[in-house]
Amino acid sequence: MSKLHLIPRRRWIPMIAAIFLALLCLASAVLAWIDLRRGIIPDWLNLVIAVVGLARAVILDGWAAAVSAGCEGIIIGAIVWLLRRLYFMFREFQGLGLGDVKLLAASGTWIGLVGVPVQLLVASLTALAAAGVMQLAGRTMTRQTLLPFGPFLALGLLVTLALQQTGLIS
Repeated sequence: MSKLHLIPRRRWIPMIAAIFLALLCLASAVLAWIDLRRGIIPDWLNLVIAVVGLARAVILDGWAAAVSAGCEGIIIGAIVWLLRRLYFMFREFQGLGLGDVKLLAASGTWIGLVGVPVQLLVASLTALAAAGVMQLAGRTMTRQTLLPFGPFLALGLLVTLALQQTGLIS
């Protein structure tokens, strides 16, 4: 009999949760680095975030929770894609890349529908602060200045997850 079977389930759950969180942090750091350097969020990285989120849900909460998390991710992706499309129709300018849309969908497997508004708030405020710092540092910032949003969405995901874990938001 393996030693894992001798440990009560309650004792190894925090360790498993910590491993999943570490994987999410690593993926978020890689995502931020790539988006800042190249201006894209690779599909494989969004897939890693989604799959790790679904695996976490299966192992820690069961299949029903994983199916629910997957459905929430799909719904979030569809809503954000529609908003992206509507924005383009009115402005004839892409305000959000498809990588950002896919990242928000992948985030849904971690934080659900209720967490996305907090994620977007954190991401928007930190991006605004970064743009302000860049302006103060002498870089000209206009409405057309490109600023990769992926790093801010990744930070928003981690902050939202932390707030959910502490019970400050549901």
